[in-house]
Amino acid sequence: MARLSYLRIAGAPFDAGFALGRFGAAAVHAYRLQSPAWAGVMRWRGSAPAAAMAALVQERFPRIWAELQGLAQGLELPFDEVLLWNCRGDLWALAPDGCTTVQIPGAAGWAIAHNEDGDPRFAGHCALAECAIDGSPPFAAFVYPGSLAGHTFAVTAAGLAMTVNNLRLREADAGVPRMVLTRALLDAPSLPAAVELLQRQPRAGGFHLTLAHRDSAELLSVEFGSRACSVRAVTAPSVHANHALQPALCERPQLVTGSSGQRQRRGEALLAQAAAAGVAVDALAILGDAEQPRFPIHRSAADDEDAENTLATALIAVQSVRSVPSVPSVRSVPCAQIVWQVHEHPLQPPVFRMVGAAKLRG
Repeated sequence: MARLSYLRIAGAPFDAGFALGRFGAAAVHAYRLQSPAWAGVMRWRGSAPAAAMAALVQERFPRIWAELQGLAQGLELPFDEVLLWNCRGDLWALAPDGCTTVQIPGAAGWAIAHNEDGDPRFAGHCALAECAIDGSPPFAAFVYPGSLAGHTFAVTAAGLAMTVNNLRLREADAGVPRMVLTRALLDAPSLPAAVELLQRQPRAGGFHLTLAHRDSAELLSVEFGSRACSVRAVTAPSVHANHALQPALCERPQLVTGSSGQRQRRGEALLAQAAAAGVAVDALAILGDAEQPRFPIHRSAADDEDAENTLATALIAVQSVRSVPSVPSVRSVPCAQIVWQVHEHPLQPPVFRMVGAAKLRG
């Protein structure tokens, strides 16, 4: 099993981007630049949509623009190519990103479990990055070589938890690239602020997000694209693969791959089995399921039809805690924290245990 790295990145936005670029440079030069995916995206160089997205990022998110500039310098690649790569899902419905998420609401707290599915050639070249970027709350996120943080799974010190699933939408208008929007969400102080950002900004491509906050019992399932942003409260255990399910987007033109359709159906069947048996949902067991050999939920086949494998799994939950005051006469105040873990395989022990945006020692 390929190992995940652990990074600590700090500094100004440009410096943080540069550090992320240096981390991913070897893998990007050894494989990504020769890949069909890279060639497919680079066809948009000099295009009007690419120019429109670049202008919006520079105008509305100058700090993320600086991160991208640092990323390009760290990768030793032209800035316009790195920017295009970080707009890949806005320009190309076949962008190589997958994922499956299990959402578990509850009055006492929520839980989110997520398989991060991506290019199998990046196995062993990805990391969990603990980031302290000037002007942003600290956060920890799974990162790919050559890409901004924020489009996979992440938890922030401000209390936001987010997982991201690719939507292969065929409509994209001039707007802010989806990976820039999700990076910007990591600066949001609250759940309402995150939703408001998505609804207010012009959007290019589309994602599905599961959003939650340590100070809220609410668990949100958000689908957005250029034409709509749909926000639904999750009230029962649910699963989401890589196609839009909510009415505002599910009838819009999109690509539903065989893998995405089957993972969705299999995940829903496993949830139904747990409900019928009256047992708690085992989210990691669902994400480790390989019962369907052609289209398993946990993907490890060299010939996967979407050219994706599961590279990591996260289990994120809110946990109530009670502060212990130093003055005995002061009553303890209930509060909450996000505790989570990252697995290289969902059916194996975690490799990292986290509280908020920091790794537990030991």
